[in-house]
Amino acid sequence: MEKVENLGDLGEKVSVKSGFARNFLVPKGKAKFATAENVAEFEARRAELEKIAAETLAAAEQRKAKAEDLKVVIAGKAGTEGKLFGSIGPREIAEAITAAGLDVEKKEIRMPEGPIRTIGEFEVGLHLHTDINVNVKVTVEAEE
Repeated sequence: MEKVENLGDLGEKVSVKSGFARNFLVPKGKAKFATAENVAEFEARRAELEKIAAETLAAAEQRKAKAEDLKVVIAGKAGTEGKLFGSIGPREIAEAITAAGLDVEKKEIRMPEGPIRTIGEFEVGLHLHTDINVNVKVTVEAEE
């Protein structure tokens, strides 16, 4: 019913484990079981679904254009050696990016090294669409 990362594109028939289909794909509306009835229904709605997919991709492209040159500054309490008391995670980064003018959800933030625990400049990934990823510079400064 829609593109799923590392699985398939709109309209493809794929084989997955029954638990993945039953617990994730079908309840979220990302897929349906490939019965003759469901396939016929999909083919009837194919143009509509492709239009929706194109619109979401275009919206993600616009968000990517806004995010490419975005630099965000976050202040946090830090010790004398530059270590933060606590950490900066996806929630804080999402709030700072939203305050800078780009609506971002916490689930779109990608931090493969985990939360930020020191002062400095970091690259944080934004996963805006299954095909669109962009990096944003995040600078963590000490609060005064």
